[in-house]
Amino acid sequence: MAEEMKKHLFDLMNSTEDVLGIIITDRDGVPILKVASEETPELAHRPTFISTFSMATDQAGKLGMGKNNKMVCVYNNYQVIHFNMLPLVVTIIASSRANTGLVMSMDKDIAPVVSQLAHVVDI
Repeated sequence: MAEEMKKHLFDLMNSTEDVLGIIITDRDGVPILKVASEETPELAHRPTFISTFSMATDQAGKLGMGKNNKMVCVYNNYQVIHFNMLPLVVTIIASSRANTGLVMSMDKDIAPVVSQLAHVVDI
């Protein structure tokens, strides 16, 4: 089953131009499922980088605007999009040339994989 999920994510990554990697982690940044191309920066895979999303989304939730569902970070060469799908977090790493709106709409395609993994993580 894990191989099927990985293949689905890999196909999704390859079908969306300039997406370099998709990482599904728990709230603390521990990787559960990961697909990435050779071009993905090594630092983007580290749990310390991914876990900062949890802290940032908690702070953003204090603004009184409701629950934070997505976060986009844009750098010179890359953009990182986080989806808050608790108990899991999805991180997509893309080049700065990627269509941000298209990448953000990938959450609908990733949701079935996350829901299957969430049952395992919740146990």
